Amino acid sequence: MSNAVEKLILAAAKLRDDSEVFARRLESDGIADCVYNPLMYAWQIHEAYIRLAGGSGAKTILLGMNPGPHGMGQMGIPFAATSVVKNLLKISDIEVEQPVRKHQNRAVNGLTHPKEEVSGTRLWGALSQRYGPANEIFRNVFVLNHCPLMIFSGPRGTNITPDKISGSVVDELLATCDEHLRQAVTSLGANNVIGVGKFAESRARKALSGSQTTIQSCWHPSPASPLANRNAGADWRENILAVLP
Repeated sequence: MSNAVEKLILAAAKLRDDSEVFARRLESDGIADCVYNPLMYAWQIHEAYIRLAGGSGAKTILLGMNPGPHGMGQMGIPFAATSVVKNLLKISDIEVEQPVRKHQNRAVNGLTHPKEEVSGTRLWGALSQRYGPANEIFRNVFVLNHCPLMIFSGPRGTNITPDKISGSVVDELLATCDEHLRQAVTSLGANNVIGVGKFAESRARKALSGSQTTIQSCWHPSPASPLANRNAGADWRENILAVLP
């Protein structure tokens, strides 16, 4: 195992444990009704992903905001989608456990999740278009989420992104995530961070202020974004391909 992989796993394990404390505090403080920590219940897949992706020499981090309910929230991999994990990353046969507190409308199915995460198929599709197979992708780019928590509100389990909540617990959580990003940059020897969306870019700028790291951004691939859907997604692909190394 490479030194970078070892450091990334240790950093992710610390983020996992710290975030679990924040998850419960977000619930007890009434900021969220239910919080999932995929680094906890999908840790084995996340570790397998780091071992696959972290030691290939990438010097660019592609930074997302937080897990999607059909992606990392199921499989523990940033921007995961069922077909991507199975066919591109070739990760299979790893059991996923269950969240500490389960929301009735947010089932966790792991690698058998029936719904594709559109953001994931778009992002990994663009990476595959640029670089080809997974080993070539990871020679160039390491995909990471800033915050590992999936935050739900209300009886329907509405997915709330970290930019939509506030308070001292949120500030502490985001500072912890900033520190993890700094550790990931150091572990990889990365010199470039591309924020997927404005929030991820803003956190990268805050976390890496004063460093020599180049900070860029691209549009978020979410189907909720008009920019991502323009020209059937062609404009989004052009936008991300323009900033990828």
